[in-house]
Amino acid sequence: MAEQKKTSRPHIPEDARQHAHTAHQEMRQGLEAMFPPEVLEHHRKARKEMLLAWRSLIDHALERIDEKGK
Repeated sequence: MAEQKKTSRPHIPEDARQHAHTAHQEMRQGLEAMFPPEVLEHHRKARKEMLLAWRSLIDHALERIDEKGK
C-alpha cells in the first residue's frame, strides 16, 4: 500500500487531492485558451473584490463579538 502524505485534511486521500489539483489546472488552461486576457483579468479582479467583501463582513462580525465582550 502506498504511504499517504500527511495533510491538514487527512480524510481526503492524497490521490483524490492530486486529481482535483490536476483537474483545476486543466480547466484553467481551457479557460485561458477560450477567453482573451482582458476577460481573465476582469474575472481575477472581480474575484478579488468578492474576497475583500467577505473579509469586510468577517471583520465586522469580529468587531461585534469584541464589543459584546466588553
